[in-house]
Amino acid sequence: MKKIPAKKSESKTKKVEFKIFDPKAQRVALAGDFNDWNVNALPMKKDSEGTWGVRVALSLGRHEYRFWADGVWYDDPTAYEKVENPFGSRNCVKIVI
Repeated sequence: MKKIPAKKSESKTKKVEFKIFDPKAQRVALAGDFNDWNVNALPMKKDSEGTWGVRVALSLGRHEYRFWADGVWYDDPTAYEKVENPFGSRNCVKIVI
């Protein structure tokens, strides 16, 4: 009896990179529904040009997020979609496929 090789299971997460340009910021973090909006969970690192970035493994689907820089919420200027949130501002949306 021949053995049939097992199919590779498709990953249910995908690495996604988030970036924001803010050379004057001292501390920037990514917060969203994927980390319970915890501004301490995903600190970002600044490159020599002043762009902050972080790579995160996200589950496939729709995620809302914002940047937290020096105690202030910021939108992602590259977000294609934004939705109202209960605090009178808007969250950015990232679709992971």
